[in-house]
Amino acid sequence: MSASRRKSKASPEKLYSEVARKILSDSLHIKKGESVTIETWSNSMPLARQMVIETRKIGAIPLLILEDEEAYVDGIKNMPEEMVGTMGKHEINLLAGSDAYIFIPGPPLGSYYTRLTGEQRAVGMRYNSSWYEAAEKAKLRGVRFTMGYVGKDVASLVGKKVDQVVTHQLKAILEPDFSSISNHARQIKPILQDGATCELSSPDGLILSFMLKGETEIEDAIVDEEDVKNGNNLSYVPAGFVSKEVDSSSVSGKASLTASVTRFGLIKDAILEFESGKLTGWKSKSSKDRLNKLVESAPEDTRKLTMLTIGLNPSMKYGYGQDRLVEGAIGLGLGFRYIGVVQRGSLTVGSTKTVDKGKLGVS
Repeated sequence: MSASRRKSKASPEKLYSEVARKILSDSLHIKKGESVTIETWSNSMPLARQMVIETRKIGAIPLLILEDEEAYVDGIKNMPEEMVGTMGKHEINLLAGSDAYIFIPGPPLGSYYTRLTGEQRAVGMRYNSSWYEAAEKAKLRGVRFTMGYVGKDVASLVGKKVDQVVTHQLKAILEPDFSSISNHARQIKPILQDGATCELSSPDGLILSFMLKGETEIEDAIVDEEDVKNGNNLSYVPAGFVSKEVDSSSVSGKASLTASVTRFGLIKDAILEFESGKLTGWKSKSSKDRLNKLVESAPEDTRKLTMLTIGLNPSMKYGYGQDRLVEGAIGLGLGFRYIGVVQRGSLTVGSTKTVDKGKLGVS
């Protein structure tokens, strides 16, 4: 099937086998005889099934784990509270015995939010850091699909159907060359030095300045020996960004952000103002109440800029739930789980214009 024909007629189901083959070969480099664990939630069984099929074609040995949404919700409500969100020794041993791990998470964001309280959801996820620590210790190679979070609620927020969002995310895995994304990231990475001064210009002329300090991370969908050695052994797919931590105390100025999906719904626009590292002002023309609720629900010490991302995926478009991946997108990660994106912005790092009006300045 040609690329042009695929764009017009492909559905998620028609792309699953192609995606499975590419992830197994280009991302995880699965070899004959390796042990591959595939974990899925109820909503993503069709993709997980193709992962099993393609794994066996290679001669690797798959193990499929199903997390049922109904049983998960019931467990959080009725299991002894001290045991909710904990890892058993069988799961730790499973990670230790896996060469690769494919995780298709769920349930779709929004589908169970009204059935559990915020505290219940937090307790249910408290195993997260333990899982990543066990995965790093096991030195397994892994990928995590963001499409598992896409349900009717998320699709409705961005004004699309579920199949449209899922298909677009799958194509953003299939169409780009992972090596090309990786090369772009490695060209940008040396520019993002500790102590480098950044100036971010929004299209409306607002300026935000800050300094870089901390870890640099590349999300290119490739998990190789270097990633495993450095503890970056799990990649999100679709992928396509380079990130750098920010010296939060250095942030001053303003930035205009475009639409972002948050736990309180879609925030269509926002202007954030920082002074001496602190978020001192925020406003929105069309999502004032949601933005206020988001900011005011966060402790004051988390209201700061912590991360810069530069999007590198040439196939990802805005409005499909992964805006920070769009090539030339400038993402701002705040300490209270809010990732805002500046579209068509410009970013100068030191003396290098890394992004120029939404176009990568480094190639």
